[in-house]
Amino acid sequence: MVDGFKEFHLIAEVVKTELLPGRPLTGWGFNGSVPGPTIEVNEGDKVRVVFENRLPEMSAIHWHGFEAPMQMDGSVGLGQDPVPPGGKYVYEFELHQHGTFFYHSHFAMQEMMGMLGMFIMHPKQAYEPKVDRDFGLLLQEWALLPNNDVPNTLSMEYNWLSLNGKAGPNCTPMIVKQGERVRIRMVNLGMDHHPMHLHGTQFAMTGTEGGRVPQSQWHDMNTIIVGVAQARNIEFVAKYTGDWMLHCHLPHHMMNQMVSMVGPISHGGHGLHTGGGMQEGMGMLRKGDALSEDFGPALGRGMGVTADQERATSNLVGAGHEGHAMAKPGDPMEMYPKDDPEKKKVPGYPQDMWMEMDETVTPKAENYGLRKGWPAAMMGMMTLVRVVTPEMYDKIMEMKKSEPAKPKAPAAAPHEHGK
Repeated sequence: MVDGFKEFHLIAEVVKTELLPGRPLTGWGFNGSVPGPTIEVNEGDKVRVVFENRLPEMSAIHWHGFEAPMQMDGSVGLGQDPVPPGGKYVYEFELHQHGTFFYHSHFAMQEMMGMLGMFIMHPKQAYEPKVDRDFGLLLQEWALLPNNDVPNTLSMEYNWLSLNGKAGPNCTPMIVKQGERVRIRMVNLGMDHHPMHLHGTQFAMTGTEGGRVPQSQWHDMNTIIVGVAQARNIEFVAKYTGDWMLHCHLPHHMMNQMVSMVGPISHGGHGLHTGGGMQEGMGMLRKGDALSEDFGPALGRGMGVTADQERATSNLVGAGHEGHAMAKPGDPMEMYPKDDPEKKKVPGYPQDMWMEMDETVTPKAENYGLRKGWPAAMMGMMTLVRVVTPEMYDKIMEMKKSEPAKPKAPAAAPHEHGK
């Protein structure tokens, strides 16, 4: 509290982080994290935010959905000038709203670099019915070319999808006790809408970026679209024990490291093309259509399987002559036997992927007790709601106490202008 204001400090800076162990990301965030920290206040509070810009270019913060004075809105050019590198700007407003809101840079490319944070205004009179658990998820998208950790903000296609800055299976599961009432707040600031689906139970939408939804409008559902620039709150009673997926249901958003390999890989048009570049790699067609003769595999996008002789294969990058590359002999999950020549004659077979990566996932207490192999199909914009017994909950919480403190993500060195 400073002079009757709740005062917060937000520093915009370059941040190095990881979507998944081994998949680095150099993004732009706030206070050393991508996305930025959550700000929690109460309806009626007077709030001051001291914004410092440590980015290599001008910036500003927009308070999304706030009913604040125009000079405090963050709309550069209208209510304020851009904040130059090394500059500061002080935002002040009194809050008379309640609900799930968020803040973000009001420069479009900076949004795609990760500059987003949640802003929760708690009501003067508590919502009914009361919830036992209250979680927040920030939905983001990234276009990361191979061997590059800086997002391609010019791209219209995205191959990494994250929740709170992590891609599945590296997201942190939400742990609740059986019988508890749960709220999950979801905010989307990207280029795609996300139909978020929860396994195992029904929920009601209880809030949007405009505030609380009257109970008369609540109804059962299990999939809800969180549109671009929207917030959606869902609530449910955790009736059934289990490890339940919560994920975007767009098929390509349930995968990581997607590349644009359209049409049968075995058909390269009139000879094997050379010079495949960024546009082809991220699916930015410059002529023709996705299945045209001019859009087969090309030297420059890969010198391995794409340079071999034509053969019937699939869109699964990495599948070889023998069929499924990841199955182990005798493994019950070996769905594509190597010794079945008939299977190899089926165009487009196999089509899907199964990546066992238990040892890759960052160890955390919230993963305790999960079935071996659980990360294999937990990719992209995916996480878990784990409904556990009180005994299991207590064990996980006790394990969390002994976990080492998470180090703050290091800020990258400031960029030099002109370089």
